[in-house]
Amino acid sequence: MKKPLITLLLVLALLTLLAACGKNKDEAFEPALDTETSCSITVVGSYDNFEALEAEFDRFNVFYPNVRLRYVKLDDYNNTLAAALDGNDKPNIFFSNAGMIGNEKYNSVFAHTEDLSDPALKLDLNCIRSGLINRDADGAVRMVPVFSRTYGMLVNYALFEKEGLSVPTTWEELLSVCQAFKDKDYASPMMGYSQKSSSCLMYTVAYPMFAAALAENPDVLAKANALDPAAGEYMRTALEAVDQLVKSGCVDLKECNEIADNYTQVILRFFEGDVPMMICAGDTVSGTKKRESQSEAFKNAPFEYAFAPIPLTADGGYFIDSPSVEFSVNKECNDLEMTNEFMRFLISKKELNEMASVKRLVTPTADLSFDTVYAPFGNIPASRTISPEVIGITDPLTVQIRVAAFKVGKGDLTIDQAVEQYGTFK
Repeated sequence: MKKPLITLLLVLALLTLLAACGKNKDEAFEPALDTETSCSITVVGSYDNFEALEAEFDRFNVFYPNVRLRYVKLDDYNNTLAAALDGNDKPNIFFSNAGMIGNEKYNSVFAHTEDLSDPALKLDLNCIRSGLINRDADGAVRMVPVFSRTYGMLVNYALFEKEGLSVPTTWEELLSVCQAFKDKDYASPMMGYSQKSSSCLMYTVAYPMFAAALAENPDVLAKANALDPAAGEYMRTALEAVDQLVKSGCVDLKECNEIADNYTQVILRFFEGDVPMMICAGDTVSGTKKRESQSEAFKNAPFEYAFAPIPLTADGGYFIDSPSVEFSVNKECNDLEMTNEFMRFLISKKELNEMASVKRLVTPTADLSFDTVYAPFGNIPASRTISPEVIGITDPLTVQIRVAAFKVGKGDLTIDQAVEQYGTFK
């Protein structure tokens, strides 16, 4: 009786192993072209350097060793891209973004783009969060995100543990925990960049709330995009939140004004270890890994931290799910077939997560847990996830809330004045 049982168990184990191998095989990249193909692929963009992408070049070369890939930064990118696409040395892939859509300046750029939703290309667009996929009026996908961004706060878990406090998950808890830190002599429980309206902490607080209000009111969104003053009233709740954070002492602007920029200096200030919550964008968080070794304070006393939504309401915070860097393919480039093969390789859960991990930017895939720094955003429900590009929020609209929030936070305008002046901010 024992022998048949052992045989059965061995068979079951073998079937399980084969099933696992089959699953891994399905997930693995398999070359579709001649692996001995020799050609060149150029990606152009606005980054000074792109180590994460160059690492992907190396990984692709494992399959296609004779394909030469390079990344090139274009100076004055927005003004030189069109000329580059029309030139003799045409790039194969180029940076694009949703702000280009509907802008006549980029009509010639989009005339060059391939429809990346074409089934013949076999790109796995399903691995990307649906709210990040932007389709044009014809339903075509002209760009795919390789990184995404959001807004929130860096949280120093060590300080919360030291002071016996819990990381807030609601607006009232946020106000309460800020007061508790102040009672323990923390000068500014929340900090952020506040010298200029661009990338200011006030915008990072206000924008998610304004976007949420517009997402619930499509008619008002149309007015807001048209810079109709009537839409200004929908900024009020967001501006009140900014005003309360400053006036309650959660944010000490004198302390914040010492921070010289919204990237390196924000990170290094946070790494000093005495700031419970640092308000910033995900693009800022991308620089934390590299700067851990640049901060003497952090090297001497490292601590656990993460990037979390600011709990702006009784129900918690919002996940503003926006593309950061997107790639488009020049359909008139040389070696288009291999270019599309590289895109098929890159647009996968595995490679996008790998690239996001190197750059420490938010992955565009659904797997936000792979980097613990961004894991808190993986817990935000779909009902509180907003995709501005999908619902139709435009750049002129964001200028209004950015400047209004900055002026209210600084005390240059009252909330009523800012609401009335919607559509006039530059």
